[in-house]
Amino acid sequence: MGLGKVKSLTISFDCLNDSNVPVYSSGDTVSGRVSLEVTGEIRVKSLKIHARGHAKVRWTESRNAGSNTAYTQNYTEEVEYFNHKDILIGHERDDDNSEEGLHTIHSGRHEYAFSFELPQTPLATSFEGRHGSVRYWVKAELHRPWFLPVKLKKEFTVFEHIDINTPSLLSPQAGTKEKTLCCWFCTSGPISLSAKIERKGYTPGESIQIFAEIENCSSRVVVPKAAIYQTQAFYAKGKMKEVKQLVANLRGESLSSGKTETWNGKQLKIPPVSPSILDCSIIRVEYSLMVYVDIPGAMDLFLNLPLVIGTIPLHPFGSRTSSVSSQGSMNMNWLGLTLPERPEAPPSYAEVVTEEQRQSSLAPLGACDDFERALPGPLFAYIQEFRFLPPPLYSEIDPNPDQPTDDRPSCPSR
Repeated sequence: MGLGKVKSLTISFDCLNDSNVPVYSSGDTVSGRVSLEVTGEIRVKSLKIHARGHAKVRWTESRNAGSNTAYTQNYTEEVEYFNHKDILIGHERDDDNSEEGLHTIHSGRHEYAFSFELPQTPLATSFEGRHGSVRYWVKAELHRPWFLPVKLKKEFTVFEHIDINTPSLLSPQAGTKEKTLCCWFCTSGPISLSAKIERKGYTPGESIQIFAEIENCSSRVVVPKAAIYQTQAFYAKGKMKEVKQLVANLRGESLSSGKTETWNGKQLKIPPVSPSILDCSIIRVEYSLMVYVDIPGAMDLFLNLPLVIGTIPLHPFGSRTSSVSSQGSMNMNWLGLTLPERPEAPPSYAEVVTEEQRQSSLAPLGACDDFERALPGPLFAYIQEFRFLPPPLYSEIDPNPDQPTDDRPSCPSR
């Protein structure tokens, strides 16, 4: 029996990018080396690698089964994307301590190459969420007789690419909304909000240009605001757990009675966040832009515009046939043209939002005034979870969700 010792066991990847960070996509070949450094001579049964990728969700809920009885219900679900095993040294069986078939490794540093292909089918992007995660890793195991196995696991990142240069993600998003405030038997003038953004798809680091018009014909002082939210949805055993988190926000100027404010491309920057996850059956990560009017003492007036955070940025002269490039009034800054001083009137709310979506949006999450965030790590901190407190739920319903255009009172200032 060898008297040497294992000094170190390490895993390194043959990176495919200049940042020296192991990042892959479906269909890529993952390759690397397992390095083993020993002092003296050792005898080894096997050196194996085990590579795996899976999505997993888990949360618990407390249940009452009577006045004095309570129990905890666990919800778990898992999706496996691949499971690869390979033997670099030795044989499969490690369940005995026989001296047969052992391999002698001499003192020094030794490297053993490994390689495997990721599935061609779509993979979920690496993600760490509140109640679940998508992880990919390689584990090395060194087995010797009469010794406990030496194990090491190292994760790598997978991006399922989302190209925002597609017609559906290049189309403008717009909406309009109005509400009238009531206090007992008194009715003030309406507050109206129209908002439009250039496209649906963005990448982290970009700024969303917001075109909006806010008209305050009420008797109160209101504040226009905008915020980006991330929604994490987890599915297990027919149940769904949802977490909403604030990603970024901005605040406009206070708007007194009879005043109007126009945003001509007001910018809201997208911080490093995980790309949207849309193809995983148990985890979804979605984004939305909420443009809203903060109304003291009443439910806010809001518009939700869906977003998709992708991985392939906008091509400067890419999709010429997209609906964005055909919009004469929406001259994009990447075409080197100036933005209009006043945006064209966006379509009506009913044209861009279905009745089902409108009903489901009657009780949204409120947006926070203060936004504090810590962004750990460099570019690939995308996959880290944003640890913001979720905003509070609204508890009231707009008494006048939609007012006919013909009945709209004139603004006091006009």
